[in-house]
Amino acid sequence: MHYEEKKKPIDLNRPLVSVITPLYNADKFIAQTIDSVQAQAYSNWEHIIVDDLSTDASLEIVKGYAEKDPRIKLLTSEENQGAALCRNRATKEASGRFIAFLDSDDLWDEKKLETQIQFMMENECAVSYTSYLHIDEHGNPLNKRIIALPKLDYKKQHRNNYIGNLTGVYDTSVTGKIMAPGIRKRQDWAVWLEAIQKSGQPALGIQQDLAYYRVREGSISSSKSKLVPYNFQFYRKFLGYSWLKSAFCLCRFFWEYFVHRPKQIQRL
Repeated sequence: MHYEEKKKPIDLNRPLVSVITPLYNADKFIAQTIDSVQAQAYSNWEHIIVDDLSTDASLEIVKGYAEKDPRIKLLTSEENQGAALCRNRATKEASGRFIAFLDSDDLWDEKKLETQIQFMMENECAVSYTSYLHIDEHGNPLNKRIIALPKLDYKKQHRNNYIGNLTGVYDTSVTGKIMAPGIRKRQDWAVWLEAIQKSGQPALGIQQDLAYYRVREGSISSSKSKLVPYNFQFYRKFLGYSWLKSAFCLCRFFWEYFVHRPKQIQRL
C-alpha cells in the first residue's frame, strides 16, 4: 500500500521518536525500509537518513520519499565515513525524545513503535528492545527467531550484545544522546552498553517479534568468525582494557555466546 493511501496525522500528544538510518548503496532495500516506517501505527516520528556517498540509486529513491513526507529528513555526506559516523550525525540532528535505529535493509512491524513506546512509558523504562525474525535478501523468512531477554543489566550486556540494533530504543530524557565510538564494528554493542549504564537500570525486553533482520550474503555480520577481532577491539579500544583483561573478556564472550545465547535463538 502506498503512503498516500495510508497517511495519518501526527499525534502531537505522543513523544517524538527519531528513527536513524545510515545509507550506503541499498537501492534494492531502502524503499521497503522507509515503507515500514511510514506504515507505523505510531505516527509521531521523524526519519533521519544519512546517505554515505552512495553510488547507486539509493539517494534518488530517498529524495522521492522526502519530497512527499516532511517527516523524512535526508542528510548527505561529502565523503564515505561509515555507518557509525552517519548514525552519530543523525543523532546530533535528532529532535525526538526517543532514539531508534533501523538499517537501510531491515524492516519493522507496523506496531513496533506503538508497542514499544507505550511499554516504555508505562514501565518508566529508559532502554528497551524486542524479539525479531531473520529474513533473506528477498524478504523470505529464514525460520530463525531471536528472543529478547525480559531484563538485561550492564553485566550481562558487557559479556555479549543481546540487543538487536534494529529493535533498540532509548529515552534521551534519561540517558542523553549517545554517540557511537570510533571502532569499525560493534559500535551498536557499545551504544547499548552505554545506554544501560547511563539509565541506571536494566534494559527491558519485549517478547513480541517486531522487526525483521535481513541476512545478506558476504556481509561481515553474517560471518560470526570474522567478528572475533572486532569483539576483542571492543574491550581493548572502547573500554580501554589491557591486552590481558581484553583477552579474558573475549573468552568470557565466547562462553556467553556458545552456552547462553543459543537459548535466545528459536528455529521455527
